[in-house]
Formats: sequence, C-alpha cells, structure tokens
Amino acid sequence: MSKIDLTKTFKEYYTAKPKPELVHVHPSRYLSITGKGDPSEKMYQMNIQALYATAYHLKFNFKAKGHDFVVAKLEGLWWFDDAKFGGVTMADAPKLIPRSEWEYRLLIQMPEFVSESDILAAKDAVLKKKGIPFVENISFFGMNEGKSVQMLHVGPFSNEPETLAVMMQFIQKNNFGRNGLHHEIYLSDFNKTAPEKLKTILREPVI
Repeated sequence: MSKIDLTKTFKEYYTAKPKPELVHVHPSRYLSITGKGDPSEKMYQMNIQALYATAYHLKFNFKAKGHDFVVAKLEGLWWFDDAKFGGVTMADAPKLIPRSEWEYRLLIQMPEFVSESDILAAKDAVLKKKGIPFVENISFFGMNEGKSVQMLHVGPFSNEPETLAVMMQFIQKNNFGRNGLHHEIYLSDFNKTAPEKLKTILREPVI
C-alpha cells in the first residue's frame, strides 16, 4: 500500500529560503478549527488536540480503505481586528497587539480524496468516541493564496518581528499590496523542539 506524504508531494509548499521570495501557492484543502487568544494558554492547546485527533481518525479510516496518508504539518492563519488596531503592520503587530486580541485558524492540509463529508463524519465519530472538547468546532476549509511572499524563520516565535520586518521591506520595495491573512507553517514540533531551533515558514499573500 502506498502512503501519500503531502510534504513530499508539494515540496515547494513546505519549503522556504532564509530570505524573502515570491511564490505562487496552489489551492489547498484543510482540516480547520478557529479560536482567539494567547497561544500559550490551554485553549490553544486544546484546539490543537481536537484538530490532531480528527486528522488521525481520518488517516486510520482511509488507511483501512487502502488510501493511507501522513498527517501533514500544523499551520495557522493569524489576524486581528483592523477597525480596532488600524494601521498596525504585520511586522509591528506582534509587539503592539496583546495576545488576547489575536484570532487564529489552525490548519492541517488534507489529500484531495478527503471530502468535506468525510471530515464531518470524522468529527462526529471523534466527539462520540473520545469526547475531546472543541472537536465540534472542526470544519473543512479551502484556501487559494496564490501570489505570496514568504521567508523561513529560524528561532523562537518572539523573534518573528525581525523576520517579518525583512519581509515587509521586500513587499514595499516591490510595491505589493496585502491580499490575505498572515500564514505560518510549523515545520518543527514546538512542544519538543528548543526555541532557538524552531523552523517556521512565514507567508504573506500579496497582489
């Protein structure tokens, strides 16, 4: 039985250079859950738990049908209330906006053969079998970022503003405009990796 690994199938999606670059991102399908607040708080971890529980339920269900796949990397879209914090750039936002005000959508990319109805069925099954909180908030999510600027950030999340500032200079130099939400792809397991060794792709959709 072959096993699909999206990090290998879409290698360009899960790789970035340590300098800003313009890329074109393909449309993707995701398992998703939304939340708000400080990522160091328990609710954020509970949302991750719900997302992974559902992802692995789907994996084992499809493996039994002969369509095994590797559960892909965790990703996140991050935003804040523009009306409340108007004029704050993404490079300055981590320093100026309280963590309690951040909203997020956690994502795990799914193979094409996983449908929205499969996700809904898996969500119901996990909720009934394991009773994991927040599983009921799991949903299907489709996204087509297209033209984007990205860069590999190495180090703790607290140092992301430095990388974002470099990206903003590149975006401004090329007269690009904002065209979507700040996107992070977590190449490292931040529960097991030392902060200085964390690798994260930072991506900004542009026009």
